[in-house]
Amino acid sequence: MDIQWWYWVIAGAALILMELVVPSFFIFWFGIGALLVALALWLLPGLSLAAQVILWSGASLVMVALWFKVFAGSRLKTQAGTAQGEVIGEVGLLVSAVAPFQPGRVRFQKPILGSDQWSCMADEAIAAGERVRILAFEGNSVKVARA
Repeated sequence: MDIQWWYWVIAGAALILMELVVPSFFIFWFGIGALLVALALWLLPGLSLAAQVILWSGASLVMVALWFKVFAGSRLKTQAGTAQGEVIGEVGLLVSAVAPFQPGRVRFQKPILGSDQWSCMADEAIAAGERVRILAFEGNSVKVARA
């Protein structure tokens, strides 16, 4: 049986459409690999079945590796799940003023433990717009001091 280029187009389209049923964004790359084999077979009609399968496997694995290295690596990284002690000392900007018995809000450039804005407390009055650093975590808020 001779595999035609359009067989690979159908296989690639089926794999890409299968991604709608299985939302893992992993099968998609195998479909793109099949479409690349279809293009190669259309340009070079004499490729053997073994060469086609090797090309499909290689192209699919390269696509998956690129996905994990380039695209997934560029996502915004949060520090959710890290120990609280690792973020002590992080510097943020006060969004609303804080006083000894009046909580304020602090915003961080990158998310701290899953959130970029926290309720905060301080031992002294600090005006909004000033830079503060984390001293400790107390429940659902952070204790801060001037940076």
